[in-house]
Amino acid sequence: MAATLRDGDGKLSLTTRIMIAMCAGLVLGVILNIAQIGFINTHVVGGLFYMIGRMFVNALQMLVVPLVFFSLICGVAGIGDVRILGRVGGKSFALYLATTATAIAVAILIALVVAPGNGFVMDGIDTSGVSGREAPSVWDTFANIVPRNPVAAFANGEMLQIIFYTITLGVAVLMLAERSKPFVEACEYMNEVMMKIVQIVMAFAPYGVFCLIAKTFTEQGIGLFLPVLSYVLVLVGALLLHLFVTLMLFLKLFSGLNPFIFLKKIRPAQIFAFSTASSNATIPITLRCVTERMGVKNGVASFTVPFGATINMDGTAIMQGVATVFLANVYGIDLGLGGYITVIAMAVLASIGTAGVPGVGLVMLTMVLGQVGLPIEGIALILGVDRLMDMIRTAVNITGDAVVSTIVAKGEGQIDMAVYGDPLAGEQREDDLHIDEEAEVVLARAAQKPGE
Repeated sequence: MAATLRDGDGKLSLTTRIMIAMCAGLVLGVILNIAQIGFINTHVVGGLFYMIGRMFVNALQMLVVPLVFFSLICGVAGIGDVRILGRVGGKSFALYLATTATAIAVAILIALVVAPGNGFVMDGIDTSGVSGREAPSVWDTFANIVPRNPVAAFANGEMLQIIFYTITLGVAVLMLAERSKPFVEACEYMNEVMMKIVQIVMAFAPYGVFCLIAKTFTEQGIGLFLPVLSYVLVLVGALLLHLFVTLMLFLKLFSGLNPFIFLKKIRPAQIFAFSTASSNATIPITLRCVTERMGVKNGVASFTVPFGATINMDGTAIMQGVATVFLANVYGIDLGLGGYITVIAMAVLASIGTAGVPGVGLVMLTMVLGQVGLPIEGIALILGVDRLMDMIRTAVNITGDAVVSTIVAKGEGQIDMAVYGDPLAGEQREDDLHIDEEAEVVLARAAQKPGE
């Protein structure tokens, strides 16, 4: 618990600061809602708080297009050889998309049944220009994936078209092999730059959260907490259902392996993922669990685990589905069947471009909301609890990576069943995880000090 409250320098972690900002904004908003001081409501809440909150939302939207482009190019190019997209690559890719599509479809179904936020009216937030937008038909949705003009798609932020074009470009880059090396290196550098920009933007998240939440609760009062609570409960329920039921059914049906053994052996990676909220940071631990504890051959795991960390975001897709239904109910907007199919398609494709670092799932949510005509400002309602939800969904994400890796390895005969069935296999290395983590931190800090 302490690890999630403070970082390595003893300062309050981002998670803690966002939660404090959310609570402070909630308390101040309720007080101002009760007091109803005209000057403060007009110039502080409607002026300063609106400005800072809007700037933070704009910063999140600013990241979407370049983040998707460079992350996708690096993910596809990281495969290394077009021929690897054959048997192992094809199986893993299909399974990752299948688990993600199943995850968001089930999440939307649960959310529609429970209807979090239903009946709540957002009187204080301007929704002009968005509530009247008609969701496209299913056929238009899929037909419009292919862009007529890629430059126009990037300029207008048409994310489905951008994702399709970027994947196509990535495959072409692979086919050119060595000639593409300078381009790939440039994209990898830009991807690292985008990750730094994400960190910069998220550093201001507590202030954005405070202003957005304070403004919202000033306008709506304490009654706003109830639909947010229902959102959290539905989201956590959908995440746990996917982790313990859906993924385990995939494992049993496609590999015949014992799910209880799997859950026991993936636990160290789940704990690490929960504490870091980063799929990328958990890759070494996931690899160790999959290879040393489950017996998957390194030739398969070294491809499927990093590949999954790049394109498999079941937890993020679930969040996008539940959040979309929640905000549609809050704003009283009926998305219809075509709208929800659009959400499923967007979440599946966006998961490919979602980087495995904290906070990026929220950036992708702005894309989904914009695609179906929901107000981007609605993320103010869930932003305060998103960091905690991010920790849970990251654990779900890496569990999905391990499930698919195990299924593919079993189908290819690349798993040692004696290791998988041995309850003690790899456990002697569990105590080393903390040591390795500390060593990596020390080495990283030393590398940042020139001349040492």
